[in-house]
Amino acid sequence: MSPPKPLSPFRLASLLRLEKDPQLAFHLFLNPNPIPDPHRNANTPTKPFRYSLVSYDIIIMKLGRAKIRAKMFDEMHKILRQLKTETRFVPKEVLFCNVISFYGRAGLPDKALTLFDEIPSFRCQRTIKSINSLLNALLMCEQFDKMMELLVCIEKFAQPDTCTFNIFIYWFCSKGRVDDAWKVFDEMKSRGLSPNNRTFGSLIYGLCLNLKWKEAFELKNNMERVYGTVPNAHIYASLIKALCCVGDLYLAFRLKEEMSKKRVKLDSAIYATLISGLFKVGKKEEAFGLLEEMTLAGCKLDTVTYNVLICEFCKDLDFEAAFKVLNEMVGKGCKPEVISYNIILDRLCKVGKWTEASDLFEDMPRRGCVPDVTSYRILFDGLSKAFQYENATLILDEMIFKGFAPYPVGITNFVDSLCQAKNEDLLLSVLNSLAKGNAIPEHLWKRSIAFVVKEDMLLSLSEHVDSLTS
Repeated sequence: MSPPKPLSPFRLASLLRLEKDPQLAFHLFLNPNPIPDPHRNANTPTKPFRYSLVSYDIIIMKLGRAKIRAKMFDEMHKILRQLKTETRFVPKEVLFCNVISFYGRAGLPDKALTLFDEIPSFRCQRTIKSINSLLNALLMCEQFDKMMELLVCIEKFAQPDTCTFNIFIYWFCSKGRVDDAWKVFDEMKSRGLSPNNRTFGSLIYGLCLNLKWKEAFELKNNMERVYGTVPNAHIYASLIKALCCVGDLYLAFRLKEEMSKKRVKLDSAIYATLISGLFKVGKKEEAFGLLEEMTLAGCKLDTVTYNVLICEFCKDLDFEAAFKVLNEMVGKGCKPEVISYNIILDRLCKVGKWTEASDLFEDMPRRGCVPDVTSYRILFDGLSKAFQYENATLILDEMIFKGFAPYPVGITNFVDSLCQAKNEDLLLSVLNSLAKGNAIPEHLWKRSIAFVVKEDMLLSLSEHVDSLTS
C-alpha cells in the first residue's frame, strides 16, 4: 500500500472547510503533512508548506467563531502572526473586520483596537469598513468614550458613511438620548448621506423608548413620503411592541394589517408580540386564534413564540399548560432552549414552589437541555428565600464547581441569613465553596462576621478564611 500523497494548498482549504471541530482544524492547519513525502530525497531540504489565503480565511473564521467556553483566541493570534510573515499575498480587509467583530462579541475592546492599529503591518489598507467594524465592536463593549475618540480622528483614515452614523444613532437611541441622535441624523443629511431602514429603525426605537408615540408614527410616515424608504419588519415590530406595552391593541393590529397590505413579511416575533399583548388584556381565545392564523400563513412557530406562551401561562400560574407547551415543542420538532425552562423555574420559585422547581431542574438534562448559569442562580435564590439552606448550599457547590457564580445580591443575602440563623457549619461550607471559586469578595467576608455574636464562632471563621487564603 502506497503512502498518502502530500496535501496541496487547495486540498488543505477543502479539508479545513469540512472540519467542524475548530481544535482539529487548528492542528490540521499547523501540520498539513505530518507524514514525510516518500518521494523526497533525504538530502533535499524540506520546503515550507505554501499556505493559500483561503486557508487563512477559513481557519481564522473557525477559531474566532468557536463556541467552546475558553474561546480559541490564542490559537487565532498564532495564525495571525504567521499570516503577517506571508509575502505572496495581501489579506483582504474583511478578514480583519471579522476578527474585530469577534473581539467585540467577546467583550475585548482593547484587542479590537490593537488589531485595528496593526492592520497596516499586514500590508492591508484600512478603509471605512474596518473603522465601522471597530466602532461596532466598541459599541458592543459599551466603550462610548473610545468611540468618540475614534470619531474625532476618523477622517484621517476615511470619510464616514451611512453605516458610521447609524452606529452612533443606535447608541444614543438605545440610551434614550434621542435629541443627540437627531443631531447625528442632521449631520448625516448635511453630508449628503442617505438614511436607510437601520437609521429610521434606531430612531423609532428610541422614540418608543421615550414614549414619544406621535413622533415615532410621524417618522414612519415620513420615511416613505419624504425619504422614499419603505418601513421594514423591524420598524413595524418596534411600533407594535410599544403599542402592546401600553395596551393599545387596536392600533397594533392596524399596523399588522398595514404590513400585509404593503407585503412586509410578518415574522414570528411580530406574532409573538401580539399574542403576548392579547394575553395581557385577558383575550386568550383571540391569542389562540392568532396562533392558528400564524400557522395558516406559513409562519412556523419557533422558540420565541413558544416562550411567550410559556411566560403567559406561568404568569397565570397555569404550570400544567406551560409544561404542555414544552412537550408540544418537542413533538413539533422545536427543541426547547434553556430559557424556556428558566421561565418556568423562575415563576415556580417566585410563588414558593421550590420542590417543583428542584424537580424540573434535575429533569432538564434528561430532557436534553443542560442548566446554564441563569438556571443555577434562579434555583439558588429560590431555595435561599425559602430557607432551604442545605439544598441551596448543595446547588451553590455544584454551581461553583461548574465555573458559575451566583448573583452578588443573592449570595450576600444568603450569607446574611446563615449568620442570623447562627448556622456555623453551613456558613463555613459556603465560604469554602466561594473561596474555591475565587468568588469571596472582601465585603462578603465582612458581612459574614457582622452578625456573629459568639466569639468562638468568630475565631473559627477567622481561622478558616486564613487557611483558605494562605
